[in-house]
Amino acid sequence: MSNPLSLVFSLSSRAHSITRQLDRSLSMHGISLTEFSVLDHLQRADQPLTQVALADRIGLTPSGMTRLVNPMVKRHLLDKQRNERDARQSLIQLTDAGEEILSDARVTCDQVAQSCTRRLAASKQQTLLDLLEQLA
Repeated sequence: MSNPLSLVFSLSSRAHSITRQLDRSLSMHGISLTEFSVLDHLQRADQPLTQVALADRIGLTPSGMTRLVNPMVKRHLLDKQRNERDARQSLIQLTDAGEEILSDARVTCDQVAQSCTRRLAASKQQTLLDLLEQLA
C-alpha cells in the first residue's frame, strides 16, 4: 500500500536537493535559479511581459516579482518599460546582457540536469514527466 504523504515528502526533498545544486551552479553566472527562470520565461515569450504575467508564470506574488526584477534591471539583465495601455503595469524584457547570461547559464543547467537524471533511462524520464503532470 502506498503512502501519499511519504511520496510528497520524497518529491519535495528531491526537488529541494536539485534546486540547491542548480542555485550553487548558477552562482558562477551571478544569478539564482529564480532569476534564471525569469530570464528563461522572457526569452520563451519572445515579447515583453507585464510583471503580473511574469509573476504568474514564475509562481511569485507581484510584490515578490518587483523585488526580484528591480535588482536585475540595475544589473542590466532586464529592461523595464512603462506599459502604454496600463500605467500601473511595467513591461519587462531581456537585454542583450540578459540573453548572454541566460545562454551561458543554460549550458550549466543542462549539465546539472543531466547529472541529476543520469541514472534514469530516457523512457523512464518521460514516464516521470508524465506522472508529474498528473499531480497538479
